[in-house]
Amino acid sequence: MSVPVPPEPTECAVHTAAAELAGTESAAQAIRRCATGRYNSTWFVDGAARPLVLRVAPPDDPALHLFSEYRMMRREPALHALLRARTDVPVPEVLAHAALHPALGRDCLLMERLPGTALSDQAGLDARATAGIYREVGRCLRQVHAITGDGYGYPGPDAPMAMQKDWPSAFAMMWGRLLEDIERCGGYAKNEAAAMLALYERHRAAFDRDVAPALLHMDVWAQNILAVGDGRMTGLLDWDRGLFGDPEIEFAVLDYCGVSVPAFWDGYGGARDTSPGARVRGAFYLLYELQKYIFIRRMRGGGARDAEPYRRQAFALAGKLS
Repeated sequence: MSVPVPPEPTECAVHTAAAELAGTESAAQAIRRCATGRYNSTWFVDGAARPLVLRVAPPDDPALHLFSEYRMMRREPALHALLRARTDVPVPEVLAHAALHPALGRDCLLMERLPGTALSDQAGLDARATAGIYREVGRCLRQVHAITGDGYGYPGPDAPMAMQKDWPSAFAMMWGRLLEDIERCGGYAKNEAAAMLALYERHRAAFDRDVAPALLHMDVWAQNILAVGDGRMTGLLDWDRGLFGDPEIEFAVLDYCGVSVPAFWDGYGGARDTSPGARVRGAFYLLYELQKYIFIRRMRGGGARDAEPYRRQAFALAGKLS
Protein backbone atom coordinates (compact mmCIF):
# COMPACT_ATOMS: atom_id res chain seq x y z
CA MET A 1 0.00 0.00 0.00
CA SER A 2 1.24 3.47 -0.86
CA VAL A 3 -0.46 6.82 -1.15
CA PRO A 4 0.50 9.89 -3.19
CA VAL A 5 2.47 12.48 -1.25
CA PRO A 6 0.17 15.52 -0.88
CA PRO A 7 1.42 18.84 -2.29
CA GLU A 8 2.92 21.39 0.02
CA PRO A 9 0.84 24.45 0.94
CA THR A 10 1.04 27.30 -1.53
CA GLU A 11 3.36 30.20 -0.91
CA CYS A 12 0.33 32.49 -0.81
CA ALA A 13 -1.26 30.43 1.98
CA VAL A 14 1.98 30.38 3.96
CA HIS A 15 2.35 34.14 3.51
CA THR A 16 -1.17 34.71 4.82
CA ALA A 17 -0.69 32.48 7.86
CA ALA A 18 2.71 33.99 8.69
CA ALA A 19 1.36 37.55 8.51
CA GLU A 20 -1.61 36.72 10.71
CA LEU A 21 0.38 34.86 13.36
CA ALA A 22 3.16 37.44 13.40
CA GLY A 23 0.66 40.26 13.75
CA THR A 24 2.17 42.30 10.93
CA GLU A 25 0.86 43.45 7.59
CA SER A 26 1.16 40.87 4.84
CA ALA A 27 2.93 43.35 2.60
CA ALA A 28 5.75 43.62 5.14
CA GLN A 29 6.42 39.90 5.10
CA ALA A 30 9.04 38.09 3.04
CA ILE A 31 9.02 34.29 3.17
CA ARG A 32 11.33 31.66 1.78
CA ARG A 33 11.31 27.90 1.99
CA CYS A 34 13.91 26.25 4.21
CA ALA A 35 15.51 23.29 2.45
CA THR A 36 15.79 21.18 5.60
CA GLY A 37 12.88 19.33 7.16
CA ARG A 38 11.45 16.00 6.08
CA TYR A 39 8.15 15.86 7.91
CA ASN A 40 6.98 19.43 8.46
CA SER A 41 7.67 22.16 5.95
CA THR A 42 9.66 25.10 7.29
CA TRP A 43 9.61 28.70 6.09
CA PHE A 44 11.84 31.62 7.05
CA VAL A 45 9.82 34.77 7.74
CA ASP A 46 11.37 38.25 7.51
CA GLY A 47 9.85 41.67 7.96
CA ALA A 48 8.73 41.35 11.58
CA ALA A 49 10.56 42.76 14.60
CA ARG A 50 12.90 39.77 14.55
CA PRO A 51 13.62 36.88 12.18
CA LEU A 52 11.00 34.15 12.50
CA VAL A 53 10.28 30.61 11.37
CA LEU A 54 6.88 29.21 10.40
CA ARG A 55 6.57 25.44 10.60
CA VAL A 56 3.66 23.82 8.82
CA ALA A 57 2.52 20.29 9.62
CA PRO A 58 1.63 17.71 6.96
CA PRO A 59 -2.04 17.22 5.98
CA ASP A 60 -4.36 16.33 8.84
CA ASP A 61 -4.97 12.80 7.60
CA PRO A 62 -4.35 10.00 10.15
CA ALA A 63 -3.65 7.52 7.35
CA LEU A 64 -0.43 9.33 6.46
CA HIS A 65 1.09 9.25 9.92
CA LEU A 66 2.42 6.85 12.48
CA PHE A 67 0.24 6.77 15.58
CA SER A 68 2.78 8.93 17.44
CA GLU A 69 3.02 11.53 14.66
CA TYR A 70 -0.60 12.52 14.19
CA ARG A 71 -1.06 16.14 15.32
CA MET A 72 2.20 15.95 17.21
CA MET A 73 2.99 19.62 16.48
CA ARG A 74 0.28 20.50 19.01
CA ARG A 75 2.45 19.04 21.78
CA GLU A 76 5.45 21.17 20.90
CA PRO A 77 4.62 24.63 22.38
CA ALA A 78 4.29 23.25 25.92
CA LEU A 79 7.56 21.32 25.59
CA HIS A 80 9.38 24.44 24.38
CA ALA A 81 8.02 26.41 27.33
CA LEU A 82 9.08 23.68 29.77
CA LEU A 83 12.59 23.46 28.35
CA ARG A 84 13.07 27.22 28.31
CA ALA A 85 11.97 27.42 31.95
CA ARG A 86 13.97 24.49 33.29
CA THR A 87 17.17 24.35 31.20
CA ASP A 88 19.64 26.49 29.28
CA VAL A 89 19.18 24.36 26.15
CA PRO A 90 18.92 26.72 23.14
CA VAL A 91 15.27 26.12 22.22
CA PRO A 92 13.36 28.74 20.23
CA GLU A 93 10.47 30.64 21.76
CA VAL A 94 7.12 29.68 20.26
CA LEU A 95 5.26 32.93 19.57
CA ALA A 96 1.99 31.60 18.17
CA HIS A 97 0.44 28.36 16.99
CA ALA A 98 -2.77 27.35 15.29
CA ALA A 99 -4.66 24.11 14.86
CA LEU A 100 -5.77 23.69 11.24
CA HIS A 101 -5.13 27.30 10.29
CA PRO A 102 -7.84 28.44 7.83
CA ALA A 103 -5.37 29.53 5.16
CA LEU A 104 -3.44 26.26 5.31
CA GLY A 105 -5.88 23.61 6.50
CA ARG A 106 -2.96 22.36 8.60
CA ASP A 107 -1.45 22.89 12.02
CA CYS A 108 1.32 25.45 12.18
CA LEU A 109 3.49 27.29 14.67
CA LEU A 110 5.50 30.48 14.54
CA MET A 111 8.72 30.75 16.50
CA GLU A 112 11.85 32.83 16.74
CA ARG A 113 14.66 31.99 14.35
CA LEU A 114 17.81 31.07 16.19
CA PRO A 115 21.22 31.91 14.70
CA GLY A 116 23.26 29.31 12.87
CA THR A 117 22.62 26.64 10.29
CA ALA A 118 21.96 22.94 10.52
CA LEU A 119 24.99 20.83 11.31
CA SER A 120 24.03 18.64 8.34
CA ASP A 121 24.83 21.63 6.07
CA GLN A 122 28.25 22.32 7.55
CA ALA A 123 30.47 19.73 5.94
CA GLY A 124 33.46 22.07 6.16
CA LEU A 125 33.66 22.09 9.96
CA ASP A 126 36.89 20.60 11.26
CA ALA A 127 36.95 17.68 13.68
CA ARG A 128 37.65 19.83 16.73
CA ALA A 129 34.69 22.13 16.08
CA THR A 130 32.39 19.20 15.35
CA ALA A 131 33.43 17.46 18.55
CA GLY A 132 32.73 20.63 20.50
CA ILE A 133 29.20 20.79 19.09
CA TYR A 134 28.47 17.17 19.96
CA ARG A 135 29.90 17.71 23.44
CA GLU A 136 27.44 20.57 23.92
CA VAL A 137 24.58 18.43 22.60
CA GLY A 138 25.45 15.87 25.27
CA ARG A 139 25.54 18.50 28.01
CA CYS A 140 22.14 19.83 26.91
CA LEU A 141 20.53 16.42 26.63
CA ARG A 142 21.66 15.56 30.14
CA GLN A 143 19.63 18.56 31.36
CA VAL A 144 16.64 17.44 29.32
CA HIS A 145 16.74 13.94 30.77
CA ALA A 146 16.80 15.43 34.28
CA ILE A 147 13.25 16.71 33.72
CA THR A 148 10.78 14.04 34.79
CA GLY A 149 7.06 13.68 34.29
CA ASP A 150 4.15 12.21 36.19
CA GLY A 151 3.84 9.22 33.88
CA TYR A 152 5.29 7.48 30.85
CA GLY A 153 4.39 8.29 27.26
CA TYR A 154 3.42 11.35 25.23
CA PRO A 155 2.31 14.46 27.14
CA GLY A 156 -0.57 16.81 26.53
CA PRO A 157 -4.25 16.73 25.55
CA ASP A 158 -3.47 15.69 21.97
CA ALA A 159 -1.32 12.72 23.02
CA PRO A 160 -1.76 9.58 20.90
CA MET A 161 -2.03 7.29 23.93
CA ALA A 162 -2.87 7.51 27.61
CA MET A 163 0.07 8.08 29.92
CA GLN A 164 1.11 4.88 31.69
CA LYS A 165 2.23 4.27 35.27
CA ASP A 166 5.34 2.31 34.27
CA TRP A 167 7.70 2.20 31.31
CA PRO A 168 7.19 -1.48 30.34
CA SER A 169 3.47 -0.79 29.88
CA ALA A 170 4.12 2.43 27.94
CA PHE A 171 6.63 0.79 25.63
CA ALA A 172 4.34 -2.20 25.14
CA MET A 173 1.62 0.18 23.99
CA MET A 174 4.02 2.04 21.69
CA TRP A 175 5.33 -1.26 20.30
CA GLY A 176 1.84 -2.58 19.64
CA ARG A 177 0.59 0.62 18.03
CA LEU A 178 3.63 0.76 15.77
CA LEU A 179 3.05 -2.81 14.64
CA GLU A 180 -0.60 -1.98 13.90
CA ASP A 181 0.56 0.90 11.69
CA ILE A 182 3.02 -1.32 9.82
CA GLU A 183 0.41 -4.01 9.29
CA ARG A 184 -2.11 -1.37 8.16
CA CYS A 185 0.20 -0.16 5.40
CA GLY A 186 1.04 -3.67 4.22
CA GLY A 187 4.56 -3.67 5.64
CA TYR A 188 3.89 -6.78 7.74
CA ALA A 189 1.47 -9.62 7.25
CA LYS A 190 -0.80 -10.32 10.19
CA ASN A 191 1.29 -13.26 11.39
CA GLU A 192 4.52 -11.22 11.12
CA ALA A 193 3.09 -8.41 13.25
CA ALA A 194 1.87 -10.99 15.77
CA ALA A 195 5.35 -12.53 15.92
CA MET A 196 6.91 -9.13 16.64
CA LEU A 197 4.33 -8.51 19.35
CA ALA A 198 5.09 -11.88 20.95
CA LEU A 199 8.81 -11.12 20.78
CA TYR A 200 8.39 -8.20 23.16
CA GLU A 201 6.27 -10.22 25.55
CA ARG A 202 9.00 -12.87 25.73
CA HIS A 203 11.57 -10.27 26.70
CA ARG A 204 9.40 -7.94 28.75
CA ALA A 205 11.21 -8.87 31.96
CA ALA A 206 14.27 -6.98 30.69
CA PHE A 207 12.23 -3.76 30.80
CA ASP A 208 10.91 -4.30 34.31
CA ARG A 209 13.19 -2.03 36.27
CA ASP A 210 12.98 1.24 38.14
CA VAL A 211 13.52 4.06 35.64
CA ALA A 212 12.25 7.61 36.05
CA PRO A 213 10.03 9.08 33.28
CA ALA A 214 12.69 11.32 31.74
CA LEU A 215 11.88 13.88 29.07
CA LEU A 216 13.26 12.64 25.75
CA HIS A 217 13.79 14.44 22.44
CA MET A 218 13.69 11.33 20.21
CA ASP A 219 14.91 13.03 17.02
CA VAL A 220 18.40 14.37 17.68
CA TRP A 221 20.41 14.26 14.47
CA ALA A 222 22.57 16.65 12.47
CA GLN A 223 19.63 18.40 10.80
CA ASN A 224 18.10 19.34 14.16
CA ILE A 225 21.33 20.76 15.59
CA LEU A 226 22.10 24.40 14.76
CA ALA A 227 25.64 25.76 14.92
CA VAL A 228 27.60 28.77 13.75
CA GLY A 229 30.79 28.66 11.76
CA ASP A 230 33.16 28.75 14.71
CA GLY A 231 31.70 25.49 16.03
CA ARG A 232 29.28 26.83 18.64
CA MET A 233 25.97 25.02 19.03
CA THR A 234 23.12 27.56 18.83
CA GLY A 235 19.96 25.48 18.72
CA LEU A 236 18.39 22.10 19.35
CA LEU A 237 15.22 21.89 17.28
CA ASP A 238 12.10 19.81 16.53
CA TRP A 239 10.71 18.68 19.88
CA ASP A 240 7.39 17.42 18.53
CA ARG A 241 8.40 13.76 18.98
CA GLY A 242 9.23 14.29 22.65
CA LEU A 243 7.94 11.90 25.28
CA PHE A 244 8.60 10.83 28.87
CA GLY A 245 10.34 7.49 29.19
CA ASP A 246 13.55 5.50 29.43
CA PRO A 247 16.63 7.48 28.29
CA GLU A 248 18.00 4.27 26.78
CA ILE A 249 15.51 4.58 23.91
CA GLU A 250 16.93 8.05 23.23
CA PHE A 251 20.41 6.53 23.19
CA ALA A 252 19.30 4.05 20.52
CA VAL A 253 18.13 6.94 18.32
CA LEU A 254 21.46 8.69 18.89
CA ASP A 255 23.28 5.50 17.89
CA TYR A 256 21.16 5.20 14.75
CA CYS A 257 21.65 8.86 13.79
CA GLY A 258 25.41 8.94 14.34
CA VAL A 259 25.28 11.32 17.32
CA SER A 260 26.51 8.78 19.87
CA VAL A 261 30.18 9.70 19.46
CA PRO A 262 32.79 10.01 22.23
CA ALA A 263 32.43 13.81 22.36
CA PHE A 264 28.69 13.49 22.99
CA TRP A 265 29.29 11.15 25.91
CA ASP A 266 31.96 13.48 27.29
CA GLY A 267 29.33 16.19 27.44
CA TYR A 268 26.55 13.94 28.69
CA GLY A 269 28.60 12.45 31.50
CA GLY A 270 27.84 9.31 33.44
CA ALA A 271 28.42 5.72 32.45
CA ARG A 272 26.16 4.00 29.95
CA ASP A 273 24.62 0.71 31.09
CA THR A 274 26.17 -2.21 29.19
CA SER A 275 24.57 -5.04 31.17
CA PRO A 276 22.89 -7.98 29.37
CA GLY A 277 19.48 -6.45 30.12
CA ALA A 278 20.53 -3.12 28.65
CA ARG A 279 21.73 -4.87 25.48
CA VAL A 280 18.32 -6.55 25.09
CA ARG A 281 16.52 -3.24 25.61
CA GLY A 282 18.90 -1.51 23.21
CA ALA A 283 18.14 -4.07 20.51
CA PHE A 284 14.39 -3.50 20.95
CA TYR A 285 14.80 0.25 20.89
CA LEU A 286 16.86 0.05 17.70
CA LEU A 287 14.25 -2.28 16.24
CA TYR A 288 11.55 0.24 17.12
CA GLU A 289 13.46 2.94 15.26
CA LEU A 290 14.08 0.73 12.22
CA GLN A 291 10.49 -0.43 11.92
CA LYS A 292 9.19 3.14 11.74
CA TYR A 293 10.78 3.49 8.33
CA ILE A 294 8.84 0.56 6.92
CA PHE A 295 5.70 2.65 7.37
CA ILE A 296 7.32 5.97 6.40
CA ARG A 297 8.76 4.66 3.15
CA ARG A 298 5.56 2.88 2.14
CA MET A 299 3.20 5.73 3.02
CA ARG A 300 5.15 8.91 2.38
CA GLY A 301 7.27 8.23 -0.65
CA GLY A 302 9.23 5.38 -2.15
CA GLY A 303 6.72 2.60 -1.63
CA ALA A 304 7.32 -1.06 -0.84
CA ARG A 305 10.65 -1.22 -2.66
CA ASP A 306 12.24 1.49 -0.52
CA ALA A 307 10.73 -0.01 2.64
CA GLU A 308 12.12 -3.48 1.99
CA PRO A 309 15.68 -2.87 3.31
CA TYR A 310 14.24 -1.73 6.65
CA ARG A 311 11.98 -4.75 6.74
CA ARG A 312 14.94 -7.09 6.14
CA GLN A 313 17.03 -5.36 8.81
CA ALA A 314 14.15 -5.61 11.26
CA PHE A 315 13.73 -9.34 10.75
CA ALA A 316 17.48 -9.88 11.02
CA LEU A 317 17.65 -8.02 14.32
CA ALA A 318 14.52 -9.72 15.64
CA GLY A 319 16.06 -13.09 14.78
CA LYS A 320 18.95 -12.35 17.14
CA LEU A 321 16.43 -11.71 19.96
CA SER A 322 14.26 -14.79 19.46
